[in-house]
Amino acid sequence: MNPFSIRLNLPEAAVRLRRSDRGVEIYDPLRRMWLVVRPEEWVRQQFTSFLATSLSVPAGLMANEVSIDLNGTSKRCDTVIYDRLLRPVCIVEYKAPSVTLTMAAVEQIARYNLVLDVPWLIISNGLRHLSFVREGEVMRPCDHLPAYDEMTASR
Repeated sequence: MNPFSIRLNLPEAAVRLRRSDRGVEIYDPLRRMWLVVRPEEWVRQQFTSFLATSLSVPAGLMANEVSIDLNGTSKRCDTVIYDRLLRPVCIVEYKAPSVTLTMAAVEQIARYNLVLDVPWLIISNGLRHLSFVREGEVMRPCDHLPAYDEMTASR
């Protein structure tokens, strides 16, 4: 699937693209590297731009592909957002636009949260976005995507 052929439910981001012998690549400013554009990576770059420009998340307080150890297994959180004391406050999980957001995606990000213990979880396939906020000991669905100030107020 050509990731450029689907109009995402996000503001259009100014991304850097180039052609190489590997195909079309996109620059990830958070990791400071060029990556082959695949549908999930296209969503990640569009969504991290949205986080920075529309939700006021400082780019310096976001990290992509954050490694965690989950029960002896190495896993990677797609994006982690930190507060100004560098404590994680949100995990974001991306799926390709062709992937329906199901309970399996919610369970995946909830497992990651067993390690990071953040107050906010977000899942996006670029077309649909789900967010969850901690209330006491449970994560409940939220009807909006939180701005950075709201994310950090929960910590």
